[in-house]
Amino acid sequence: MARDSHRTNHQIRVREVRLVGDNVENGVFSRDEALKLAENLDLDLVEISPNAKPPVCKIIDYSKFKYEQKKREKELKAKASKTVVKEIRFGPNTDQHDLDFKTKHAVKFLNDGNKVKAYVHFHGRTIIYKDRGRELLQRFAEKIQEHGKIEGQMRVEGRRMIMFISPNVPKK
Repeated sequence: MARDSHRTNHQIRVREVRLVGDNVENGVFSRDEALKLAENLDLDLVEISPNAKPPVCKIIDYSKFKYEQKKREKELKAKASKTVVKEIRFGPNTDQHDLDFKTKHAVKFLNDGNKVKAYVHFHGRTIIYKDRGRELLQRFAEKIQEHGKIEGQMRVEGRRMIMFISPNVPKK
C-alpha cells in the first residue's frame, strides 16, 4: 500500500500549527487544540504544508480530500498530450523517388501532430558514405521545413545519423 502524502490527526508531531480553512477561525493553535476542534466537527486535521513555520493544517474530511485530489490528477493526466514519434528510415543510397515517397509520409505524420525521427542507417561498409547520409537528411529537411522544424543538430549514434522534426501545427 502506498504511504499517504499528508499527515493526519495524531501523525502530526509539532506543538503548534497554523489553521486555515472555511469552517474554522484562521490562526496559530496548539496541536491539541486543533485536534479538539477537528473532533468537534467530526473531521480530520490534515497537514497541508509541512515545511512552513509553523506547519499549515486544514480541518477537512480526509477521505473526500484524497478522492478530489485523485480526481484532479486523473483530469490532468487525461489532458496531457502524448507525443508520438514516427520513424522514417533511409539508407545512404536512397533514390530520389524513395525520398519523395517518404517525405509525403513524413508530411502526413507532421500534419497529424506527431514528431518525426528521420535517420540514415549504415549497413556494413556503407559507413564510409556519411557525407551521402548527411546530404540526404539535409534534402529531406529542406522539403519538409514548411510542415515542421528541425530540433537540434543531426547527430551520429552508432551506425545511424539521426534528425528529429517537430510539427509546426498544434496537435488537434
